[in-house]
Amino acid sequence: MTTHPLEPVTFGELPLRIEDVLALANRQAQATLQDDTDYRQRIAKGAQFLDSLLDKEGVIYGVTTGYGDSCVVAVPLQHVEALPRHLYTFHGCGLGKLLDAQATRAVLAARLQSLCHGVSGVRVELLERLHAFLEFDVLPLIPEEGSVGASGDLTPLSYVAATLSGEREVMFRGERRTACEVHRELGWAPLVLRPKEALALMNGTAVMTGLACLAFARADYLLQLATRITAMNVVALQGNPEHFDERLFAAKPHPGQMQVAAWLRKDLAIDAPTAPLHRLQDRYSLRCAPHVLGVLADSLNWLRSFIEIELNSANDNPIIDADAERVLHGGHFYGGHIAFAMDSLKTLVANVADLLDRQLALLVDVRYNHGLPSNLSGAPADRAMINHGFKAVQIGASAWTAEALKNTMPASVFSRSTECHNQDKVSMGTIAARDAIRVLELTEQVAAAALLAANQGVWLRAQAEDARPLPPALAAMHEALAKDFPPIIEDRALEGELRLCLQRIAEQHWRLHA
Repeated sequence: MTTHPLEPVTFGELPLRIEDVLALANRQAQATLQDDTDYRQRIAKGAQFLDSLLDKEGVIYGVTTGYGDSCVVAVPLQHVEALPRHLYTFHGCGLGKLLDAQATRAVLAARLQSLCHGVSGVRVELLERLHAFLEFDVLPLIPEEGSVGASGDLTPLSYVAATLSGEREVMFRGERRTACEVHRELGWAPLVLRPKEALALMNGTAVMTGLACLAFARADYLLQLATRITAMNVVALQGNPEHFDERLFAAKPHPGQMQVAAWLRKDLAIDAPTAPLHRLQDRYSLRCAPHVLGVLADSLNWLRSFIEIELNSANDNPIIDADAERVLHGGHFYGGHIAFAMDSLKTLVANVADLLDRQLALLVDVRYNHGLPSNLSGAPADRAMINHGFKAVQIGASAWTAEALKNTMPASVFSRSTECHNQDKVSMGTIAARDAIRVLELTEQVAAAALLAANQGVWLRAQAEDARPLPPALAAMHEALAKDFPPIIEDRALEGELRLCLQRIAEQHWRLHA
């Protein structure tokens, strides 16, 4: 049974934060739906207004017309009820890998939050069923490829609309099942989508926004982890902690840069007595770490703003203003802000990979590591010639870094005119978000390698007769790592340990600076 250690997340009139989506995606919080009478009446009013327009035979895009460039094609009233099913049916052409469970929950949360604004013309029953999908963990199988990010995430979100209607497949209780079977097992009647409801579900930015929430959370933790790894490498390489002096950063006061320097001072206990300095200036991957990581730290605030405004927006078309009895045709499905945020994030994160890769290169090289053994091998002298420690790990980290850097090409500038030139300028936001997730995966692999190597370097320094005690924060980290990752004395295959380290990173296992 799933436990919910965090406070429930309520969908309704109040805004959500990225952390709320993350808690739902990780099944750490229960989803609830605002249920007071006034709110339910406000949601219902939009659907009722649409019904009244149908009675008057009004022209409403996607309700009494075809979609996209077919908006000039009138749909007779006798076919209006069939239009929603046709919309999600012909969009059932997604390819690529399926979104994982965490990402799918984030997508469901993002779509539900958008529809809860009450300007999409959907029934309360649709909100309740979307909420039930989250509550009972009924996860549509959503192919991740096929969206150009305007008109929203049409193709991937068609799998949400179809499964709500009892079609296609879902993951339920660890098994791949037909949506129809799961509805029957739970005692639900599949929804018959009303006019505008399929469009409201599909014509929005929920896939890119859900992925963006997950990417943000991973990047935030990675920033803290990269700072901790840097501090460990300062110790392992006998670096100069004065590079992080508070007075130095007062002269160039970027807040994120100052924050990273403060974290490093705390990790290194910089105010405590230090060993005599070995050099005035370390190489840039140590000395300039706050300047590299600080850009990500400073960017997280505006990235959060872009993502959370999108998350808490009504982003389909048309917008239904039931109070003023107006149908407003626009382009809120355009995911430009998420596209730019994710293109920016993947560049920021790839720079973290590059920084850690350079630090690792220093650690393994006897020309630059200030007396550590070649490739950080802990083998005794009589076996040193056949042991190679972290040699291959450093090669792997370099490969992962190169791939991360390659994937920083911005997706948002590759707009393609589609759908008979109706969608002639599109955001590519979902591709940008997928790219950002991939760059994060690669950078976390670099971080895992760098963390294990830094820990080995710290252990090797501790073997010296004149070794100084580790600062408290680093001593605690070193002790925690030792439980899973013993020192490398004789060569061993490290894939299993790297994968375990990646698991620990995904779980945000170590309490760091936040």
